[in-house]
Amino acid sequence: MFTVIQNGLARYFYFAMSLLIVAVVVAGFGRTIDAGLLHPDAPRPALLYVHVTLCAAWVLLFALQSGLARTGRMALHRRLGVSAAVLGGALPIVGVATAIVMHNWRSARGPSNPAFLSVSLNDMLTFSIAFGLAIYWRRRPELHRRLMLIASCALTVAAFARLPAYLVPHRWWYAYVDLLILLGVARDLLVERRVHAVYRYGLPCVMAGQAGALYLYLAAPPAWLSLLHSVLRAAAPA
Repeated sequence: MFTVIQNGLARYFYFAMSLLIVAVVVAGFGRTIDAGLLHPDAPRPALLYVHVTLCAAWVLLFALQSGLARTGRMALHRRLGVSAAVLGGALPIVGVATAIVMHNWRSARGPSNPAFLSVSLNDMLTFSIAFGLAIYWRRRPELHRRLMLIASCALTVAAFARLPAYLVPHRWWYAYVDLLILLGVARDLLVERRVHAVYRYGLPCVMAGQAGALYLYLAAPPAWLSLLHSVLRAAAPA
């Protein structure tokens, strides 16, 4: 029985994880997409729709690429990798710009906490580093697929934040992101009897970034707020 589980994890884990990430995104955003995007009470900035489209495209492309790797269609996987590289490179740029634009949009309509931008900025930074390393090590599958998993997990924070509080308590979103990554750790322990270096070094770095982001959000140090206000003023429409 244990051998069957090992074989199943060895063969299907990354594809299954890509489907789980799709499910998390659908479950989270499915609750808010109608009121927030499709039929909003006030028109949203166009950049928000671009950001949502890019994120949705990434999650779907990640699932497709995982499926192609699982079925051994590596030639098509590599060809689509060019599109993934372009999409992944654009995503953090648009993500940061969207976070700033949406904060200014909300603050024009009522009180808005700029310190929360630390969460969005950390998510984009985590994605960028993991994605960049995955591209750099694209010819080393054991590194590449784990880094791509971490990058994709980093994008689920907003989806977890939209789930009901009885499932995901307020401000506990990062614990669920880490749980997704820990599934990769558990897979390695069961299949390979060791934890891969990507997780040994990557997960502590991810968690350190999360802790820093939460500190900047909750404590809101004056120097951090001053920097954010300068950026937000520079980005505000004339």
